[in-house]
Amino acid sequence: MSESSRKKNKPVIGITIGDINGIGPEVIIKSLEDNRILKQFTPVIYGSGKVISYYRKGLDKENFNYQQISSIDKVVHKKVNVLNVWDETVEINPGQANEIGGKYAVLSLQKAVADLKEGQIDAIATAPLSKELVQSDDFKFPGHTEYLTQEAGEAESLMFLVHDTLRVGVVTGHIPLNQVSEKVTKEKIVIKLQKMIKSLQKDFGIKKPKVAVLGLNPHAGENSLLGDEEEKVIIPAINEVKSGHHIVMGPFPADGFFGMKTYKQYDGVLAMYHDQGLIPFKTLAFEEGINYTAGLPFVRTSPDHGTAFAIAGKNEADETSFRNALYLANDIIRQRNENQYESADEK
Repeated sequence: MSESSRKKNKPVIGITIGDINGIGPEVIIKSLEDNRILKQFTPVIYGSGKVISYYRKGLDKENFNYQQISSIDKVVHKKVNVLNVWDETVEINPGQANEIGGKYAVLSLQKAVADLKEGQIDAIATAPLSKELVQSDDFKFPGHTEYLTQEAGEAESLMFLVHDTLRVGVVTGHIPLNQVSEKVTKEKIVIKLQKMIKSLQKDFGIKKPKVAVLGLNPHAGENSLLGDEEEKVIIPAINEVKSGHHIVMGPFPADGFFGMKTYKQYDGVLAMYHDQGLIPFKTLAFEEGINYTAGLPFVRTSPDHGTAFAIAGKNEADETSFRNALYLANDIIRQRNENQYESADEK
């Protein structure tokens, strides 16, 4: 696909199929069945026409049409594309967690990322995979975020959960809870804050973002009575970032911060660990929230839920989060393009 051709058409968003036995194919089909979405961007599903056909029939979505292609340079705009990453017939068992689902989830992801890195597509939206089932000698990552960070050549990225004006990032991600305290360092907090601020500016168009930082301990340490990480680590990190003329406040006790809805006063919230940020976020926005990997040169979004094997194949999955992930990817592409145009005009 030539650069001139790309500029004449809508953005191209790659969609990884996720675990073929989970709800990924279902939420993808439901998200794309309304043709009005094609006015915004061109979707390319990285997977198999046979898998999509299986789920289209099972979901009774016979009016869902798509164009099968063998490579990204054959993409057809104004249509849903299915890029056949593999040709063989694969046994599909909705709801069953097995190595087959993990294997083909990785193949889909690797091909989409290869095209993304080559500039053949503008962003990717990833359907859920099982972190356990994708593990192999060739793929040893806790999840999408860590893999994409390495592929982007970055040392760090930011797991950023997004819903309307609620945006929550985390300092530590997929690690055991007993390792959190040692991993929460001043240096890491500064990096995550900088990535959050830059993303709010670059990807969300907020020129002077206000960011809140949560404490690690109950009651944010209660003046070191319940832990001293706030005094020794978190506050020095906040002060360093504030010295760059950024608006950063905290550390706040996490429970009261969300309980009193203080998050509504901020453009972004930085939590110290996975569940501290994701439990309140999913409580407030589970069916509509989006997981965005900020701090990378390319755009990646996903729904804020997992494979949901328990309801796979039952036509019960809600596609709202995945559809929102597609639209956010498209919005960020456009925001980044606007920033480029503005920078060019200033020169």
